[in-house]
Amino acid sequence: MPLGGVGDMGKNMMALEYGDDIVVLDCGMKMPDETMLGIDYVIPDPAYLEKNRKKLRGIFITHGHEDHIGAIQHIVPKLGVPVYASRLAAALIKVNLEEAGQAGHVRIITYTGDEQIRAGVFTVSFVRVNHSIPDSFSIVVDTPEGKVMYTGDFKFDPTPPDGIQADYAKFEALGRERLLLLLSESTNAHTPGRTDSEQVIVDAFMDIFAKTRGRLIVASFASRIDRMQHVVAAAVKYKRKIAIAGRSMIKYFQVAADLGYIKTPKDLIVPLHSIRKIPDSQLVILSTGSQGQEGSALQRMAFGEHKQVKLKAGDTVVISSSAIPGNEHSVNAVINNLYRAGANVIFDKKMQIHVTGHCYQEEMKQMIKMTRPKWFMPIHGDYHMLIAHKELAMSVGVPESNILVIEDGETLEYRGNKFVKGRRIETGGIMVDGLGVGDVKEVVLRDRQAMAKEGMIVLISVVDKNGKLIGSPDIISRGFVYMREKGDLMDKTRAQVKKIFAQHTGKMPDDWTHIKTKLREQIGEFLFREIERRPLVLPVVIEV
Repeated sequence: MPLGGVGDMGKNMMALEYGDDIVVLDCGMKMPDETMLGIDYVIPDPAYLEKNRKKLRGIFITHGHEDHIGAIQHIVPKLGVPVYASRLAAALIKVNLEEAGQAGHVRIITYTGDEQIRAGVFTVSFVRVNHSIPDSFSIVVDTPEGKVMYTGDFKFDPTPPDGIQADYAKFEALGRERLLLLLSESTNAHTPGRTDSEQVIVDAFMDIFAKTRGRLIVASFASRIDRMQHVVAAAVKYKRKIAIAGRSMIKYFQVAADLGYIKTPKDLIVPLHSIRKIPDSQLVILSTGSQGQEGSALQRMAFGEHKQVKLKAGDTVVISSSAIPGNEHSVNAVINNLYRAGANVIFDKKMQIHVTGHCYQEEMKQMIKMTRPKWFMPIHGDYHMLIAHKELAMSVGVPESNILVIEDGETLEYRGNKFVKGRRIETGGIMVDGLGVGDVKEVVLRDRQAMAKEGMIVLISVVDKNGKLIGSPDIISRGFVYMREKGDLMDKTRAQVKKIFAQHTGKMPDDWTHIKTKLREQIGEFLFREIERRPLVLPVVIEV
């Protein structure tokens, strides 16, 4: 049962159910799209799990990226189920729980990757993979009908930064047993070949550090711990101090350093507020904002709004990521302003300073060949990615009839030695806005979108107890028209409000609902006739 991440990017969450037992794989969030104005992020809807709370035996996490752990602090405290995670992922989950005020409300059990965990009728084990964060695993669930493997995010790197390769022997052993079902990630299913090794980035960073004489600013995803280690290694070699900018970057760096995943010599890290004391040639700043995110450290630097870091000629800024589709405009705006400030900017189109943590086509084929699944289901991707992965599976011998393409909310049932589509379950996304979880619904988003596109107009009418209008209505315009230049339109709108009240005086219930509906509809139609715009119309009726 995919609750997130199948037919959609992010908020990864998969459930397996057998009789009276359910295990859940990952519990992530996703960033909002351009229609979700003001939304911080989106999490899976746990309604099905809440209804079946007594069946839950555990939530098993593949790795510590937010699209796999970012919903735990919102969902798990209500479920009362233990969370099993690798050492690094467990530490990051604990930080998220502390920030959300949920520390102590979730039981976290750390696995090393070598053990087998009994969870009801299921036995859960782990297979190490390479990814862009250490301690990443695929999860194998041994069911009474056979073994199901969930890859999580993976790639096969011959020279990984931590020196620990994927466990090919375990994958091949699963293949000799004939895996029942393989659930495999589809993020780069359209990209031919194999991913480059992270070692390529090590060489690029060393070259940049060797040639740069001024101050260096390196922007990356906060969760790219391997990338942070490259910066540390280069800083040590070329005798630079490191300052860190951005709350999420500080969080990930601190957790990884405390656990030994980033090895930093004493006195290498300096507070950001002290960087003015350090010569430019001896400083590198690690920063968030590689996607041009609003309010991120790099975005504030680019627009001259960062308190500690003021860009100047001679600075070199390295943006060590590729733009996520949809973020291109934000990234380009940041790059343009970095250049305007006099900085030299190095980004992916100029030099290879980023490699993906997600497998390309040949690695996807390799995973299928090693595990030899009887049934195959593509996961983790938009629908077109799932279809591309289906075609790859067919190219390496998986029969089309044994490839299962479904989306979030659809289910697969295994009976009679085959998988068939089962019932639909309640799923979808719950929007998180500040401290509010799920209180922003589609109707609220539609209002936000209307205000963003056409603005809003507030009609304030004072009436007596008989519904007779007292005086002239007040009008407030925000994002609609500049009232000083549209006085004639405002006068016409007031006249329309008076006309509506004159037609309905004495006919309204005491709560004025009817008259407000008429104002909203008729003033909206009037304004569209006048200037062909549809602002959000908000009527306010005050009885005196």
